[in-house]
Amino acid sequence: MATLQIVANNSSRRPVDAAAPEPAAAMSAFRMWSAVVGSTLGAFMAVLNIQIVNASLADIQGAIGAGEDDGGWISTSYLIAEIVVIPLSGWLAQVFSVRKYLLTNAILFLLFSVACAFAANLQQMIVLRAVQGFAGGVLIPMAFTIIITLLPKPKQPIGLALFALSATFAPAIGPTIGGYLTENYGWEFIFYVNLVPGLLMVGMLWASLDRAPMKLGLLAKGDWPGIITMAIGLAALQTVLEEGNKEDWFGSDFIIRLSIIAVVSLTLFLIIELKTAHPLLNLRLLARRNFGFGIVANVLLGIALYGSAFVLPIYLSRIQGYNSEQIGMVLAWTGIPQLLLIPLVPRLMKRFDVRLLIAVGFALFAASNFMNVYMTADYASDQLFWPNVIRAVGQALVFAPLSAVATAGIEQENAGSASALFNMMRNLGGAVGIASLQTFLTKREQFHSNILTNSVSVFEEATRDRVAKLTAYFMSHGVSDQAVATHKAVVAIAFKLRKQANIMAFSDTFFVLGAALLVALLATLRLKKPGHLSGGDAH
Repeated sequence: MATLQIVANNSSRRPVDAAAPEPAAAMSAFRMWSAVVGSTLGAFMAVLNIQIVNASLADIQGAIGAGEDDGGWISTSYLIAEIVVIPLSGWLAQVFSVRKYLLTNAILFLLFSVACAFAANLQQMIVLRAVQGFAGGVLIPMAFTIIITLLPKPKQPIGLALFALSATFAPAIGPTIGGYLTENYGWEFIFYVNLVPGLLMVGMLWASLDRAPMKLGLLAKGDWPGIITMAIGLAALQTVLEEGNKEDWFGSDFIIRLSIIAVVSLTLFLIIELKTAHPLLNLRLLARRNFGFGIVANVLLGIALYGSAFVLPIYLSRIQGYNSEQIGMVLAWTGIPQLLLIPLVPRLMKRFDVRLLIAVGFALFAASNFMNVYMTADYASDQLFWPNVIRAVGQALVFAPLSAVATAGIEQENAGSASALFNMMRNLGGAVGIASLQTFLTKREQFHSNILTNSVSVFEEATRDRVAKLTAYFMSHGVSDQAVATHKAVVAIAFKLRKQANIMAFSDTFFVLGAALLVALLATLRLKKPGHLSGGDAH
C-alpha cells in the first residue's frame, strides 16, 4: 500500500506524519472495506481488553498471588504502554509501512494475550500486559487513520460508526463478557477470547493491505526530543492518575516526584513540538475550530464514558453485593442497544444536521446520569435499566458524528496527528475521569458520613429505640450477653449509616458526570458544519 508523502513545509511546520493507505479509487471496494473492518476489529479488541480485565481483576490477583494494591498494576501497565504508543503510531507506520506495522502489532497483541493467561506471578503479568498494551495501542489510532484516509468522504460516517463500536460499545460490553467468562470458565478465558476475532482481523488485514517498502532512514530524522519527552511525560502522568488515589495523592513522595516529571516533560514536549520544523504531532491542528472544540468534547466524553463504566460496577459490588457476572448483565444494557443503533447512525447523519445528533447524544448521556442522582438502598438492576438504555442511545449518537465533524478538513498529511490526538485525548480524559471520581467518591462518602453520624445522637429517643430493638433482635437470635448484643446493635447502625453515605456519594458522582456532559454539549455548539456532511441545512 502506498504511503503518504512527507510534506516538508517549514512555514506551516507540518510534521513527518502517518503513513496512510492509497486513495480509495485505487482499491477495490472489497479490499477497502476489508482494511476498514479488519482494523476496527483490532481497535475493538484493544479497548475491550481494558474493561474485560478490570471486571476480573480480583480473580486474577488471587490466581497469581498478587495483593490488592499491587494487583492494580495489571491494568496500569497496559494503560501506560497504550497511551505512550498511540502518538507514536503515525510516525512508526511511515517508518515500517502500514502493512508491516499493523500486522506485526496485531500478531503480537494476540500472542501476548495468550501469554497473559499463563503468567505465574505478578511480575510476569505486568510485563506481558505492558507488551500487550503497547501492541494494542497501535491498533486504535491506525484504525482511525485508515478510516479518515482510505474511505471517500461520503463513506466515512459508515467507517466512523464501525469505529464507534470500539470506542463506546467495547467499554460497555467488556464487564459483561469478562464477568461471564470468569464465572463460568475461569479468568484465563478473558485472554483466550481474543483469538478467534484476532485471527479474523489478521486475515483481513493480510489480504487487504498492500506491501510497501520500509523507510528506516526516517528513524535518524525522527523528532527524538519530542518522542522522549512525550513518552516520559505520558507514562508518568498515566501512573499518577492510576495510582494517585491509592497512594493518597500528594501525601506520597512517589506521586509528587512523578507529577514533577510529568509536568516538566510534557511542558518540554509542547515547546519542542511548536518550535521544530517536523514535529511528531502537529499541535497546530488544535487551533482549528472544529478540531479544537471536538477535542474538548472528546475529552469530556472520555471522562463520562470511562467514568461511568468505572462507577457502576463499584456501586453494584459495594452496595448491592453483585458478583462479576451479575454486574456484567446489568451493564449489558449500556452495550446491546448500541450494537443495534450504531449501524443506523450514518443514515441519521445524512438526514439531520450532525451537530444536532451530537447535541442530542450528549443530552441523553447527561440525562442518564442525572436519573441516578436520587439513589436508595433498593436502587439495583431494575432501577438502572432505563438509565443504562438511555446512556447507550446517547453514546451511540455522539461518537461517529463528533469524529466526523472534528476531523473534517484534515489533510492527508495531518491524518496521523489528528488520529493520535483525538484518540489519545479521549483515553487521557478517561484516565483523568476515573482518578478524579475515585477521590471524589471517597471525599463525598466522608462528607455524608460525618453529617449522618452527627445527626444520630444517643440522647434522641428514636436512636435509643432503634438500639433497643436491634439489641432485642440479636438476643433472640443467639446472643446471650446483653452488652454484646447492644454493641452489635450500635455496629449495625453505624454500618447502615456508612452504606447510606456511600449511596449518597454515588449519587453525587453521577451528578458530576452529567454536568461534565453538559459542558461537552456546550462545546459542540461551537462546531461548524462540514460541507461534505449533507444532512440538514448547511450554514
